[in-house]
Amino acid sequence: MKQVFSEFFGTVGVMDSIRVTLIMSVWSTMIASAFGISLGFLLERREFPGKRLVIRLNRTLMGAPPVVIGLLAYMLLRKRGPLGSLRWVFTIKGMVFAQVLIITPIVCGMVYSYAVRTAPAIRAFARLMGADRRQTGWLLLKEMKHEMYFAVVSGYGRSISEVGAVFLVGGNIKNHTRTMTTAISTLKGAGDYYEGVFLGVLLMIMAFAVQTLADHFRREEQGDENL
Repeated sequence: MKQVFSEFFGTVGVMDSIRVTLIMSVWSTMIASAFGISLGFLLERREFPGKRLVIRLNRTLMGAPPVVIGLLAYMLLRKRGPLGSLRWVFTIKGMVFAQVLIITPIVCGMVYSYAVRTAPAIRAFARLMGADRRQTGWLLLKEMKHEMYFAVVSGYGRSISEVGAVFLVGGNIKNHTRTMTTAISTLKGAGDYYEGVFLGVLLMIMAFAVQTLADHFRREEQGDENL
């Protein structure tokens, strides 16, 4: 049994695929969440010509096929592309770049939808209490933290499950840019279904662990607020 596991882990590079998946998903979710939350609040707060068009474009990007975004990212990052000097093609940085393009509209759209419904009332209450702009901003973040948490978790779920975009930009290079999802695709192509299922279970366990950890901190925070 030990030899079987050793051969399996060495053949598809499971440990490296786990490492690449964690690095890519965490960094892409953090960067996309920072952009998405900021843009979501900005879109709700500001009025400008073409705002409705921007909102529709963002909603379109929320449901855009990831492989299309991956192709766009590859064209931007390739040697002759506008960002070719970065040399991010077939690197984890390039995969993070593609993931940020995919996740940011999702987080932005969700935060915008939440903010449209709740932010005006929160700002009105803050003005009534005599809060300044900074205090109003902190109150808004505090009151909407659970909605933002859900948006970030949704973004992470998209990041950790992505195949097409990271395959195009990363190249599925063993021990370098192969993620758990692309490893599963590789195993399926080779007819190694049981190994693919095993790797899929590991991926689900990772997603469950992150979700459980986030819920743990969320419950602790709620408990502190009730003291």
